[in-house]
Amino acid sequence: MSSWSSSSYGSSRRLLLVAFSTGLGILAGCAAGSRPPPVEPGANPFAGRPLRWVESTNATRQAEAWRRDQPDDAAYMELLAEQPVALWYGDWTPSVEEAIRGVTFETRRRGELALMVLYNIPNRDCGQYSAGGVDDPETYRRWIRQAKRGIGRGAAAVILEPDALGLLEDCLNPAKQRERLELLSDAVQVLSEGGGVAVYIDAGNARWHPPEEMARRLRKAGIEHARGFALNVSNYVGTEETVAYGKAISALVGDKPFVVDTSRNGNGPTEDLKWCNPRGRAVGRPPTSETGDPSVDAFLWIKVPGESDGACNGGPAAGAWWPEVALELARNGTWTNAALGRQPPRPEPEAKPEDDARLESAPPNAPQPSPGPRR
Repeated sequence: MSSWSSSSYGSSRRLLLVAFSTGLGILAGCAAGSRPPPVEPGANPFAGRPLRWVESTNATRQAEAWRRDQPDDAAYMELLAEQPVALWYGDWTPSVEEAIRGVTFETRRRGELALMVLYNIPNRDCGQYSAGGVDDPETYRRWIRQAKRGIGRGAAAVILEPDALGLLEDCLNPAKQRERLELLSDAVQVLSEGGGVAVYIDAGNARWHPPEEMARRLRKAGIEHARGFALNVSNYVGTEETVAYGKAISALVGDKPFVVDTSRNGNGPTEDLKWCNPRGRAVGRPPTSETGDPSVDAFLWIKVPGESDGACNGGPAAGAWWPEVALELARNGTWTNAALGRQPPRPEPEAKPEDDARLESAPPNAPQPSPGPRR
C-alpha cells in the first residue's frame, strides 16, 4: 500500500480495488470475464481470491457528507471505505438464511470470498455491551443450519462467535460451559460440511488467556474440524505480538492456521489495555493474504473501524457508527497517511471522557454490530 500516491483519493474506486487485490495476491487472470480458482481442501481460502467489497458503507456515506466542506477528512474516509470488512450476523438479522444467501449468491457470481461473523450464541457477551444471542441451544442449532443453507454452494470464511471462548468461564456455570462448547463444536461441523466454508473459531487476544488455556478450549470447541482460529477480533493488540501468540496456540492444536484482525491495532493497545473505545488508536494493516507467515492465513478487518465497542468512554451503543473515532483511526494510521502523502499526527494523551457504565446493547435493527473483547 505504500506505493499509493496522494492522487489515490482523486482516482477512481477501481484503482484502489486493484491495489487491494494485489495485496490479496490476485493474478491478472482474475480480471472481468474470468474467475479465481476454487478453494481447495486444506488450502488458504484467502489466497488468490478477492474478498467481498461493499460499495455503500458508513465510511462511504461519511466521505460523501464531508467531501465538500471537509475534503481532507473525506479522503481518509474514502480509504476506509475501500477496504473489505466482515459482515456480522446475529439476533438483529431478520432472516439469517435469506441475508446470507443474498450475499453469497453475488460473491459466487463475481468469484469473491464472503467474510462473515456469526454472533448469536446464548448468553452472548455475558450480558455486557453486546448482550444478546438466542434464548436456547436448540434455537442456536437451527440458526446455524439456516446460516449454512444461506451460504449454500458459495465460498465463505466464517469467524465463529467472538468472545465465546474467551468468556467461557466468566459468567457460565459448568453445565452452561459444556453446553457452549458443544454448540460451538456442532456449529463448526455443520458449517464445514462440504468444504466450501472455512471456519475460524474466535480465540480471543494475546493479552487475555495463556496459549495453553486457549488451546484447551479450542480443542473442546472442535478445532480439529475447523480451518483454524481467529485472533484480536475487535481488539487493539499489535500484529507482531498477536502472531507470536497465535503460533504458540497453533503448535498446541495440530498446527492449525489463524487469521488476525488488524482493523484497529496500528498503534497497539493502551497502557491500561482498555478494550472499550480507547482513544488514540489507529487502523492497522489493510486486509491481505500476503502475511509473510504460512501459519497466518490473512490479516483482516473483522471489526468495522468506526463502529463503537459499546456505550462506554463516550461512545454510542455497540455497533453504532462513530464518525469522530473513525476519522481518528484513519488519521493515525501509517499506511493511510502514506497513501495520501501525509504525515501521521503526533501521538496525544488518550482522551478520558466520562465513562458511561450503562450496559447497553445494540438496538435490534442495528446494522452489523461488532463487539469488543473483554480484556
